[in-house]
Amino acid sequence: MNFRTLDLNLLRVFDIVMVERNVTRAAARLSMSQPAVSNALRRLREATGEDLFVPGSSGVTPTAHAESLWPAVRVAMNGLREVFDPQAFDPRHNARSFTLVMADATAAVLVPRLLETLEQESARVDLRVEPLATRDPRVQLERGAADMALGFFPDVARALAAAAGRDECRIDALYTCDYVCVMRRDHPLARRDTLQLDDYCDARHVRVSFAGRNHGFVDEALAALGRERRVVLTISHFATAAQAVQRSDLLTVFPRSYVPVSGVAADLVMRPLPFTVPRIDVGVLWHRRHERDPAHRWLREHVARAATALFPHGTTLPVPAAEPAAQSV
Repeated sequence: MNFRTLDLNLLRVFDIVMVERNVTRAAARLSMSQPAVSNALRRLREATGEDLFVPGSSGVTPTAHAESLWPAVRVAMNGLREVFDPQAFDPRHNARSFTLVMADATAAVLVPRLLETLEQESARVDLRVEPLATRDPRVQLERGAADMALGFFPDVARALAAAAGRDECRIDALYTCDYVCVMRRDHPLARRDTLQLDDYCDARHVRVSFAGRNHGFVDEALAALGRERRVVLTISHFATAAQAVQRSDLLTVFPRSYVPVSGVAADLVMRPLPFTVPRIDVGVLWHRRHERDPAHRWLREHVARAATALFPHGTTLPVPAAEPAAQSV
């Protein structure tokens, strides 16, 4: 590809098609005709010498080459937008797309409230929520593969504190909650108000590990006591873990904020863990290149508002040991 002769408008079309994964929707976003978008993609394919999209029944699927190009293109397009379009962002008239990465438990808590706000403002903002697959998503943010990461990132928070402002990423606090043990309502251990350590270790468990680790915060806390639990299922989604616990005698550990929005809260009971684990400090992680981007700042503010509306004191309230999950907030 000869960059000197490349029409940069093709990159703008490519970016929007990557977001929409549909030529018709991309054409509407770009205020272009569908044939014009298809022609732009053809010209870009000829310029790169590689296939970029595979057509399907519901849209287009990016090839591996397109996926490898997109992060750099997104960074470049965002940078140009900030330079040439620095005016205040009006969400009713300025269309923007954002990619947010987060665990499904965080999404279940925050996304519905965030969408309410966007709809109230008639915002022309499109959100793509993708699963969080790492405890350190800074690489995704640096590559432009994501605009924000929401979740609990203790190692990243420590690294940013140690860097004292020299790191390229920033983290803003949203809310704090605790981990709780969760079981089905008619589980034998649910008859007791207090969960004992021996009973906990003797039970069988579901481990949620969206980062693919086989040793999490709970296992570390138990190891410090010279104890361990028997994990019979490790899974990357909290929603699937909730379904598994609902239908078995397995125990699991959830952020307490997730249980009421799990969809099966009426069938579950929460109990305080019989050992100490770190509290969950949920935050939004973002790259400092977006610091002057009014649209990015607008979305960060609305994410913070959604968290404040849900947790006005910055934290979830303590739950009495005998109170069932269905009646807890």
